[in-house]
Amino acid sequence: MKFPCENVVWYVLPAIRSELSKELAKVMSQKKISEILGITQAAVSQYVSNKRGSKIEFQEDVLDAIHDLANDIAAGNLDNQTSRICEICIKARKDETLCGLNCECESGGHGH
Repeated sequence: MKFPCENVVWYVLPAIRSELSKELAKVMSQKKISEILGITQAAVSQYVSNKRGSKIEFQEDVLDAIHDLANDIAAGNLDNQTSRICEICIKARKDETLCGLNCECESGGHGH
């Protein structure tokens, strides 16, 4: 059995980084994105090209939160990145995004 936190590390966080990288790549270089997100430029390249972090699809509310964060980062507001990513992760965990990943679903009522 995989615990939800394992799935967050393996699937949700990479998917968040992927969406953030794609949004930020519209307005800045991969090198700059890697510096902001604290990952390598090669990882950013893989996120942007869907070679990494593309195993799950987020629902609209999660995508909106990711896009809002990307817009703030692009505007130079780098405050609260960690807490905002945690909030995005919590949204993804609540909206059944993890239910299809062979884990114990936390949303309840689905017998996962």
